[in-house]
Amino acid sequence: MVKQRVLLLGATGETGGSILDGLLADPESFDVEALVRPASADKPQVQELIKRGVKIRAVDIGGPLDDVAKSLAGIDVLISAIDAMGQLAQLSLATAAKQAGVKRFVPCAFTTVAPPGGVMYIRDTKEEVYQLIRRLYLPYTIIDVGYWHQISFPTLPSGRIDYAAVITNDIEIHAEGTMPTMLTDLRDIGLFVALIIKDPRTLNKFVITYSDVLSQNEIFGLMEEMSGEVIQRKYVSANELIDSRARHHATLKVEPDNLPVRFASIKEDYTYSKYVRGDNTPAYAAYLGYLDASELYPDFRPRTFKHFVTELLEGKGVKPYPTLDVAALYEGA
Repeated sequence: MVKQRVLLLGATGETGGSILDGLLADPESFDVEALVRPASADKPQVQELIKRGVKIRAVDIGGPLDDVAKSLAGIDVLISAIDAMGQLAQLSLATAAKQAGVKRFVPCAFTTVAPPGGVMYIRDTKEEVYQLIRRLYLPYTIIDVGYWHQISFPTLPSGRIDYAAVITNDIEIHAEGTMPTMLTDLRDIGLFVALIIKDPRTLNKFVITYSDVLSQNEIFGLMEEMSGEVIQRKYVSANELIDSRARHHATLKVEPDNLPVRFASIKEDYTYSKYVRGDNTPAYAAYLGYLDASELYPDFRPRTFKHFVTELLEGKGVKPYPTLDVAALYEGA
């Protein structure tokens, strides 16, 4: 089997780090390189990549197109795990990938299943990239992953799992808590990606990964059963969520650069899509034309949500975005 040369943008982030781990775990299949900004080349996180044997290519993806294309020379698969607010920077990256002859571009999807067109702001910005890819006739694979285990659990009254919680005192149940949603462990995203980009069946396709399909009621029940604690739920009705989301959207029409409102709106978009519309399900993914990774790779056993909770209660969980003050993002919204 010929190795694929894979270039990863965003290797020092949460999703990018998982993808990097998954690719490096299969050295027989991949030569892995990382794309970074020239200004970041000397940062400790990038130097750690070098220590792991990852070759670095430094370029400003917003710079001259020819320079970006030259930086992609010889790459088989280009994977973007760019940050949420940088999605449209991929427009020039996709154009450069086409010019450089990249054989497969995996743009930054890695989110819940949702349709384009007003349901989720993040999904709509991604759609702009997807549409350009198609206009360019650039080979692609779109990979969505549901919602992470690591941000899907309620906290406990004892505070024993607060150490791993992105948001503490997270006990909200939305729209009665009955809508199922697909979940994937963050650590498994990279392992799924490694399988998917080797597979010719996934070229020019959308693919969904997940280990579990659980409602909030089922998640809360499992947490109580496994922890022996009773969680005091805070119920948020569908109408309350819809009204709050509408207020934030109205504010953004006149204040598009209001970041606290933008972040609050993004969070509510996810909640609305998952728990009111019910988009993030295998049935809706199939309707939209996704391939199901659990059917493509039946021998791969991703970490279940129950397995994740066991680790969490044993003190083995890891908090995503450990240096990020999430509460501060929404302050003033």
